Amino acid sequence: MTPRDLLPAVYDELRKLAAAKLAAEQPGHTLDATALVHEAWLKLADASVEWQDRTHFLRTAATAMRRILVDRARAKLTAKRDGGPRVELPEIAAPLPNDELLAMNESLEKLAAIKPEHAKLVELRFFAGLTGEEAAEALAVSPATADRMWRYAKAFLKVDLASPRL
Repeated sequence: MTPRDLLPAVYDELRKLAAAKLAAEQPGHTLDATALVHEAWLKLADASVEWQDRTHFLRTAATAMRRILVDRARAKLTAKRDGGPRVELPEIAAPLPNDELLAMNESLEKLAAIKPEHAKLVELRFFAGLTGEEAAEALAVSPATADRMWRYAKAFLKVDLASPRL
């Protein structure tokens, strides 16, 4: 399957997920849900991936959206690198300023190195806005397993984000 085959089937869902994620962003964000979906689709259209199914496409789209938001945050902070305060992660789904989004991305990459499925769960819940049950289904794990993974990932990210950065 190509993205052109899958896009009509998942476009409305992707747009809803993007709208939900962008609603939690800081005011004045330059992207709207449609633009975020379209940018993600452009990244996926050039990918030489054999899409297994709709879930595979949605998981990859969530990663693409995450990268787009992180890249935009990096661009905004290029001139502002002052080593400011690190994020205290009271709840993962809370909106993050650009510097905290970059710190979150760095911590998520560390998590992915040791627990890739846990990192994928965070991407699906935090960046794509899926519920716990939807993310569990996308990862083909039970909701109870997804809940355990979610608790582990939140704890890992909270500890990592609280540690001093060089």
